[in-house]
Amino acid sequence: MKTRETKRWRKERRALNASLKLPGGKSISIEEIKQLLERYRAALRKTGEQLGWAYEQAAFSYTVHERDHVLYLQGDGRLYKGMAIAVRTAGEETWIELALAPGATHGDKGKANEFSKWMAKTLGGELRLFSGRTMSFGRA
Repeated sequence: MKTRETKRWRKERRALNASLKLPGGKSISIEEIKQLLERYRAALRKTGEQLGWAYEQAAFSYTVHERDHVLYLQGDGRLYKGMAIAVRTAGEETWIELALAPGATHGDKGKANEFSKWMAKTLGGELRLFSGRTMSFGRA
């Protein structure tokens, strides 16, 4: 019985976190992640201009707050609750971690997966998704 509880706990914990391990020796700051986030939003804005409607608001309806070197993306409260993005280093290895809020929706998880894949394509590295699966990306 204890084994089932442990497996369920691990699965639930894994479902709330994703991480991007950057290529060897590469580091990044929270300010650089804010710049990446703005670049991502600019791409969505450009897509909206091409489509002729406010795609950015529909595709990424979060407001960004920074506190204690963590970016908090607060959702609109209806379809999206929020997520947090932080940088963790150990020796020469650097990880960008995405964590979903406890009451996160499927929309939050989808947006976090989409943004983390975009970051991985942009920066390169090894992305561990919320499902526990790993994707490797070379530097674009």
